[in-house]
Amino acid sequence: MIRQCLAASLLVLSSTSLMAAECSIDIQSTDQMRFSTDNIVVDKSCKQFTVNLQHTGTMPSNVMGHNWVLTTAADMQGAMMEGMSAGVANNYVKVDDARVIAHTKVIGGGEKDSVTFDTSKLKEGESYAFFCSFPGHSALMKGTLAFK
Repeated sequence: MIRQCLAASLLVLSSTSLMAAECSIDIQSTDQMRFSTDNIVVDKSCKQFTVNLQHTGTMPSNVMGHNWVLTTAADMQGAMMEGMSAGVANNYVKVDDARVIAHTKVIGGGEKDSVTFDTSKLKEGESYAFFCSFPGHSALMKGTLAFK
């Protein structure tokens, strides 16, 4: 009887950890202007979500810098265009741009950066886009984020 209770307890504990939502993602970016994923799903049970960005290339940030920027799909174009004019000193993100939900800094080859944001900023059913706002990169470096 004790063995059965112990086995049942272990099963419950192991399945609980398996069912826990993953509230972060690791994304690699390359010198070939690519993200390692073009689709992110954030579980609505996550109170915060973290994006860990790594530039796996070798080129410096002023030549082939990458960042990760999150907006609604509808706001992507405007935030991207105004971000380009904000310049590298502002990570190609307009200062205090309300359309930008979260962003990392611009990083070069071998560098990493992370951003953690409050998921209360997301709405289930809304279309979200992420992209690199370094000038010209968003044509290839973009994807979707869903909050479910």
